[in-house]
Amino acid sequence: MADEQKLIRKAQKGDVDSFEKIIMEYRSIVYNVSYRYAGSADDAADMAQEVFLKMFKSINTFRFKSKFSTWVYRVATNTCLDLLKKNSRGAATYSIDEKFDDGEGGMLGDGVADTEFSPEKRYEQRETHNVINRAISRLPSDYQTALILRDIQGLSYDEISAIVECSVGTVKSRISRARKNLREILLKDRELFENYFV
Repeated sequence: MADEQKLIRKAQKGDVDSFEKIIMEYRSIVYNVSYRYAGSADDAADMAQEVFLKMFKSINTFRFKSKFSTWVYRVATNTCLDLLKKNSRGAATYSIDEKFDDGEGGMLGDGVADTEFSPEKRYEQRETHNVINRAISRLPSDYQTALILRDIQGLSYDEISAIVECSVGTVKSRISRARKNLREILLKDRELFENYFV
């Protein structure tokens, strides 16, 4: 975004128009992160609003020592996790069959529906995705976050390290453990695991 630092500095001084421009630039990133934790469009929209409110209230904490996008991801992730804990939902879902804008002109996910599949095959796929979504929601929150930011949002290890404020080694470890735990959960239904991963 052109002159992003100027907009941020103006927003830090209470300029609402500048903050609205920042929202327009980062809305897809915030929505995508929110959706991955919320699991539904309505809940994601509500979560995204909470993220933007949190950003507005805390924008003065941004000190220009990292990329602003890193700060946005951190606020979005922490806000979503706080909301899930507060609401005691416990089981977020993730739609891995939908495609989302990554906020930088790219698309993440493989969400193009295959029109060659019969209704029965689509139903089977939907059920498979639902099982995987539930499995992801059973992971510890730090594993969920690492997995979402790496495998779904497509961020680098360095970016995730800055967002979650831990070492790259810790990030890699969490991602590895998250993937291992996810496989173990899915192995409980061996047929599903073999159909999906083999």
